[in-house]
Amino acid sequence: MIDFQLHRNPAGQLVFTAADGSVFTGVVPMRAFPISAPEHGLSLISAAGHELAWIEHLTELPAAQQALLQDALAQLEFMPEITRLLDVSSFATPTTWTVQTNRGDTQLVLKAEDDIRRISATTLMIADRHGVHYLIRNLVSLDKHSRKLLDRFL
Repeated sequence: MIDFQLHRNPAGQLVFTAADGSVFTGVVPMRAFPISAPEHGLSLISAAGHELAWIEHLTELPAAQQALLQDALAQLEFMPEITRLLDVSSFATPTTWTVQTNRGDTQLVLKAEDDIRRISATTLMIADRHGVHYLIRNLVSLDKHSRKLLDRFL
């Protein structure tokens, strides 16, 4: 049962109104499992860092609140998905990778091999020197050239 209201104020901040009338401005939605189960386990966090509500599944919410939270999450979660590795400058770090993502072609600098984290057997998260995280959702779906380049770093 949902016993709160959400809306955006004129400054664009999320405002949470609890069942008892308490109002919290600057609320941030956080996914518990952003990659493996993005629609399950969502927490609404106050500006002071306290959990205000736990949402087991987004479908528990009315459509307007779902849309509001999806929009807020999209603004917070910028994680391009690598669909192809085009080139690497060297096989020793730091190295510059030229990649194709779901948001277009780009270059990223891999500082160390530790910046590649295995999330599951087929999913990787790669952090570049600027702190941008890239996702390889399914290693198996990469073309042979991409897998060959990536294997040098795994």
